[in-house]
Amino acid sequence: MEYSIGKLAARFGLAPHVLRHWEDVGLLPPARRVAGRRMYGAADVTRVAEILLGKEAGFSLEQLRELFTAPDRDRRRELLGGQLAQVRERIARLTLSQTLLEHALRCRHPDYQSCPQFQAMMLARLDEVDTAEALNHH
Repeated sequence: MEYSIGKLAARFGLAPHVLRHWEDVGLLPPARRVAGRRMYGAADVTRVAEILLGKEAGFSLEQLRELFTAPDRDRRRELLGGQLAQVRERIARLTLSQTLLEHALRCRHPDYQSCPQFQAMMLARLDEVDTAEALNHH
């Protein structure tokens, strides 16, 4: 199946100018032209999905270009591994935030801010205690 730039962009909820920009910066291979119109195939659909997933994972467009143009498997694995470590750290911070919010919502103290457990978790986080250790304060 082939897609015009408008149809491909719409499939992902994007504006067509986003795809043109990605072409310009080397993330999306230039579309083949049919009667002067950009036409995209299945590989392009996969590439757009990969770009969006990469952005969700925290890659910048420059980092994605580097990933896509890496000269070998080892370099790609290095880039992916570095981003995975960052994603895991964000997940750990969000897990702690979730725990704090859940505790605040279910706390039996008249004011969660006066709860010793909540205070201990907050202080652990502020003192940059390892996330797993901070979670053990509850």
